[in-house]
Amino acid sequence: MKKWQTYLILVLIMLVWGFNVPALKTLVSEFTPVTITSLRIFTAGITVFIVLGFMGKIRKPTRKEFLFIITGGLLNVVSHHYFLSVGLTGTSSTNGGLILGTGPLLTALMATIILRNRPTVIKIIGFLSGSIGVSIIVLSGGEGLGGLKMGDLFIFISIFSQALSFIVISRAAKTLDPRLLTGYMLVFGSIILFVISLITEPGGLKQLGDASVSIWVLFFASAIVATAVGHMIYNHSIGKLGAAETSIFLNLNTFFSLVGAAMFLNETVTFYHLIGLVFIVLGVVCGSGTLEEFVVKRKQRRFLEGKQHHKM
Repeated sequence: MKKWQTYLILVLIMLVWGFNVPALKTLVSEFTPVTITSLRIFTAGITVFIVLGFMGKIRKPTRKEFLFIITGGLLNVVSHHYFLSVGLTGTSSTNGGLILGTGPLLTALMATIILRNRPTVIKIIGFLSGSIGVSIIVLSGGEGLGGLKMGDLFIFISIFSQALSFIVISRAAKTLDPRLLTGYMLVFGSIILFVISLITEPGGLKQLGDASVSIWVLFFASAIVATAVGHMIYNHSIGKLGAAETSIFLNLNTFFSLVGAAMFLNETVTFYHLIGLVFIVLGVVCGSGTLEEFVVKRKQRRFLEGKQHHKM
């Protein structure tokens, strides 16, 4: 597959992920949030295993890999999706999508702290810019800190958990196929979420029969297309393009979530949301190392062109 084709597929995945935020907002409004999330994630996990089964990629993990699956599942699936589903019941899809857009920035921050990579000036600017963007969004209601919604805080915890899990996943992926790792984590995490839902939402399963056909179509589209297929393709693209280059496309995810919230939920996108988006995109580009990598590659290209010119 040519590079431009991979780029096009990534844009389509970002479109799906962006529109998935208002879809999730709709699902957690129709059902009890944790119950429907556990079923959606389990459906996604089974889909991943069916696809990998046809590809002949399924194998039993080693003891060390199993520990990575448990840790990654608790962070990437249980914590991330629990706080996301509960958070979306307490804030707008617009706010949720914008806060989720800080994912690459938080991942870079976690790598800096945990792996003890010394941050550069550009990365520090990125961290500050992203923080300003999120602050503008969650405080844009005009009520100050007193008006801070718990839903916004839960969604931030959700994306923070996912960012932390990427450090675990990057280590596990050295021996275990990222797509297979994704499948194991989804199934394991969904079972834990389902147990939590039985405790926190005892009547959750009874609501399932009241939903319309269109809601169930939305459920399966979110589980199979967005969660299962989307994550498999994105992880595969990282292997082809590299994490830094692939993460650039996550900025489109934030943009499409705004468009989806306006189109499908009739939410108002304010001037503050757009200003926050600018700061978040700037923060991701600087904080994730994307800008530095671009500068380094440009210098290397100029150096090679200069050497070729001198030879002539």
